[in-house]
Amino acid sequence: MKQIDRYLLRNLAVATVFVTAGLSATIWLTQSLRLVELVVEGGAPLKMFLHLAVLTLPTFLSLVLPFGLLVAVLFTYNRLVMDSELVVMRAAGMGPFALARPAVNLAAIVMGLCFLLNIFLAPAAHRELIRLRQEIRSDYSAVLLRAGTYNDVGDGLTVYVRQRGAEGELRGLLIHDAREPEKPVTIIADRGLLVTAEAGPRVVVYNGVRQQVDRATGRLSQLEFARYAVDIKVLRDTMEKRWPDPRERPITELIFVSDDQLDQQFKARLRAELHTRLATPFFGPAFALIALAALLPGEFSRRGQGRRIAVAALIALVLQSMLLGLSNLSSRNEALAPLLYLVAAGPLVAAAWYLRNWRLLARLRRGRQPVAAG
Repeated sequence: MKQIDRYLLRNLAVATVFVTAGLSATIWLTQSLRLVELVVEGGAPLKMFLHLAVLTLPTFLSLVLPFGLLVAVLFTYNRLVMDSELVVMRAAGMGPFALARPAVNLAAIVMGLCFLLNIFLAPAAHRELIRLRQEIRSDYSAVLLRAGTYNDVGDGLTVYVRQRGAEGELRGLLIHDAREPEKPVTIIADRGLLVTAEAGPRVVVYNGVRQQVDRATGRLSQLEFARYAVDIKVLRDTMEKRWPDPRERPITELIFVSDDQLDQQFKARLRAELHTRLATPFFGPAFALIALAALLPGEFSRRGQGRRIAVAALIALVLQSMLLGLSNLSSRNEALAPLLYLVAAGPLVAAAWYLRNWRLLARLRRGRQPVAAG
């Protein structure tokens, strides 16, 4: 029996890895496309793009793993049916629970991995992803060094650079500063450099003209300079002020919500994220038992179990859709959060009960069938 268990477990594990890798690659490519525009606009190197793309993996892997397990169980056991291997195993005295044991063991491992991802890895990866996004967007040197375009680097601040020189030198600068609408300033300079000081980033320009218009009086003042500094820290101040997304929060912050005004205002969202993280790992064993309940009971057919496989896959998709919908609803109404556990763990109990009692249910169905007249 142990050899059979190892044989089934090995086949299931290999299939799960390949299916999960394929699904992850597909989703990863779609997620990575969203990062292309961010990296191109920010002028970040290819290494940064790859780093961002890798950080997106843990955020959806906990959703992909249960589906990878579902497909692996359906594929492996259906192949065993078509090759008559399950018929031989059943003839050797192995019941549904004995045949299901390797899949259940693998499902427990998948559930543990999903808990690890949801509680530790995914939040940490999401925090780092957001930090790097901010770093790219706040990389003023990359933004300002885009030659030949007008760059909006802040509210009311526009910078044009004709050419980028060696060692980050900016040539042919035009800076329009309308942060004070009543007194807009236009600066034209031969060259400049972007520097970062304690007070924030600024552009130091050389050999130019500063023009300022007082809209109240219509007076134009002009100043020729050899060296002048333009403060652009407004962009950094705007970017740093944000409410941390629930997906990047450590689980302790979701359990013990702080007294912060925004945290209290969006407490339901934080709680919904907590319950979603704790509920989704149960989809691993639930999907495995749904697949087993579809294939193991009843008579085997060497022509395949297409209808049973389709029903099992449809049930899994419906359950996943229900959980996502309930997660959104519970972010508005915390009282709906317990339904997440019902959707995730309820099918697990139902499938296990069916595997144990399918013979009794079959006898009851046969007993209810009308007897044909002789």
